[in-house]
Amino acid sequence: MNALNLPEYIQTLGLQAKQAAALMASASAATKNEALRALATLLRTNAQALQAENAKDLARAVANGLDAPMVDRLRLTPKVIETVAQGCEQLAAMADVIGEIIGMKQQPSGIRVGQMRVPIGVFGMIFESRPNVTIEAASLSIKSGNACILRGGSEAIDSNKALARLVQQALVQSGLPADAVQLVQTTDREAVGQLITMPQYVDVVIPRGGKGLIERISREAKVPVIKHLDGNCHVYVDDPCDIDMAVRVADNAKTQKYSPCNASEGLLVARGVAGAFLPRIGAVYAAKGVEMRCDEEALSILASVAAASLKPATEQDWSEEYLAPIISVKVVADVDEAIAHINRYSSHHTDAIITTDHVHAQRFLREVDSASVMVNASTRFADGFEYGLGAEIGISTDKFHARGPVGIEGLTSLKYVVLGQGEVRT
Repeated sequence: MNALNLPEYIQTLGLQAKQAAALMASASAATKNEALRALATLLRTNAQALQAENAKDLARAVANGLDAPMVDRLRLTPKVIETVAQGCEQLAAMADVIGEIIGMKQQPSGIRVGQMRVPIGVFGMIFESRPNVTIEAASLSIKSGNACILRGGSEAIDSNKALARLVQQALVQSGLPADAVQLVQTTDREAVGQLITMPQYVDVVIPRGGKGLIERISREAKVPVIKHLDGNCHVYVDDPCDIDMAVRVADNAKTQKYSPCNASEGLLVARGVAGAFLPRIGAVYAAKGVEMRCDEEALSILASVAAASLKPATEQDWSEEYLAPIISVKVVADVDEAIAHINRYSSHHTDAIITTDHVHAQRFLREVDSASVMVNASTRFADGFEYGLGAEIGISTDKFHARGPVGIEGLTSLKYVVLGQGEVRT
């Protein structure tokens, strides 16, 4: 597709999505669920064909010298295909929130006022690497009665095209418009620039990828953006706490998987428990090859741990999202200093306190300014599936509209509805 007709092509996608959105908004829950179950079946019956298309992307990625973790994210294994198929079925089994009315109250005038949940309309999803995001975005779009325009990374173009064909097949099979889910078929980067500047067609844009992509979209978009830039998450080990629990949670939050945005990047420890806790977690991290970047006090307490695992922290370390086996470690005086440190340096994604003090726990929940705040649990739980949302389209660190894991409700809006019996204002 040449650059000359690219604006026309993206405009056409926008117009088609807008028309499809009106039909999706009025679709019954049964029809949407039928489409989701049909998609699950198609994914399973076409698993081999999907892997054949995915093999083209993998071969191109290796030839282009993509690093191993990126290549791994591209892979559509039978397990990945089965997982997204199950995700479609789980969404189909969930209650439909579209059209529900909440907060209906009688007013002195006689009218009753409430709010109805409705689809947002059209969302644009711009993402990198993982082709399974095509199905996650499409399935959430169908369930929430929206239309979407998907623009995946060039590294996954063949996989994404194959997946999008199955989505459209499931939609048509169920009597829904094929244009309810459209994939941008070109790898031209200018397509993104066109998509994010069409407020007449696109109601919101959701970027999912690296910091550079999200910063670019936030800067250039002419439509609202649901975004998160970093996942600099913390575990704070309080005084008092259950030391065994603290070791278990701090270990899981960092080492269960290093690359997700909800992995812990910072460990704060109250001075009163640092002597008992730090040598134990230090031994765990050292055994797993995690580098600890420590303030002076933490370094002195961790002196018994292999020197190769320790490094003095710099100011930059407190703000860093490593996505790697590295963690910053700092000893703090108390819960006040922990909260102040998190609110200054965190990315407002997910932060946890490990404590046996109810008052400290309540203060942490109220005062830490993050999308997810946890007591005595691993930050790795900050996920749409783990939160019971069925799936997520991303995690938002914004404060407006959607915050935290964005599931079905994050793709909806509320409008006021008023029920009367002929009342007039006096």
